[in-house]
Amino acid sequence: MSNLRTSPLSRRGLLAAGGVVGLGAVLAACGDGDEKSSASGPGAEKSGPWSFKDDRGQTAEAESAPKNIVAFIGVAAALHDYGVEVKGVFGPTKTSDGKADVQAGDLDISKVEVLGNVWGEFNVEKYAGLAPDLLVTAMWEKDALWYVPDQSKDKILKLAPSVALWAAQTTVPKAIQRHEDLAASLGADVKAKKVTDAKAAFEKAAARLRAAAKSQPNIKVMIGSASQDLFYVSLAKTSADTLYFQELGVQFVEPKVNSAGFFEELSWENVDKYDADIIMMDNRSSALQPDALTSKPTWAQLPAVKAGQVIPRTTEPIYSYDKCAPILDALAEAIEKAKKVS
Repeated sequence: MSNLRTSPLSRRGLLAAGGVVGLGAVLAACGDGDEKSSASGPGAEKSGPWSFKDDRGQTAEAESAPKNIVAFIGVAAALHDYGVEVKGVFGPTKTSDGKADVQAGDLDISKVEVLGNVWGEFNVEKYAGLAPDLLVTAMWEKDALWYVPDQSKDKILKLAPSVALWAAQTTVPKAIQRHEDLAASLGADVKAKKVTDAKAAFEKAAARLRAAAKSQPNIKVMIGSASQDLFYVSLAKTSADTLYFQELGVQFVEPKVNSAGFFEELSWENVDKYDADIIMMDNRSSALQPDALTSKPTWAQLPAVKAGQVIPRTTEPIYSYDKCAPILDALAEAIEKAKKVS
């Protein structure tokens, strides 16, 4: 257990398995950059050399704007919202019944090659067969490429330039901007009406959430994620979404995190350790959802649960204005309607 908590790989594994979820799934399974691409002009065809400085501080380069793009599913979904399509994806793409995972957004998963659907799975041969021009993924820890397996990373990175964008140590607006920067460099028209309308909706939702938090200053929110044996309470400042909510005035439970720094593990007997009026529950397919927790008496007795004040949390947002605006609106509505129960 102690080794799982201290090694960098295990921290990534814990995050991937749902806990920022958890150890249960792991054991079962085993800067904000401000530089923009050298391309100029929204939606311009990139006929000359292409380059993009990512959030590792590394610059990816090509003779022209990449066309054969492979991306982590959430990043692929964000690029899709800007009109940039990918050839292949990796990460949670399909649920057990074959439907699109929540992280796929509006992406048509039948039209992309799925190189891996779970942590540690990445088909290098299929990747090479796509003749990739660019690999794009998220980054929760410095220089750690999300869902790119360490054991095959060197082979993968030899086949194409790569770009990593922060999913932590940033905020939602900054993360969206970086995904937009990348999309623009790849030829997206980021001034298109669809994009500007989505940005306006996002800004309106942010103002609503700020007002809701100000009008209900005593409402406290807990960030939760469930596995069969443990309940995880996350620290708001460690993720882009909840850090941003905090900046907008939302009050969060502050757990005593473990050595990895992201969350505190609680046994189900101790799930009532913290008082909370609203519980945001990890909505990823790797985490147990509230309807699967009805057999746990301690869960059912939580004041927020009894009051019906449990809402989904999009733990790994799709960083486009279109997908993030509804997240802000949902939390604003929950706070607006919440009763003080703790």
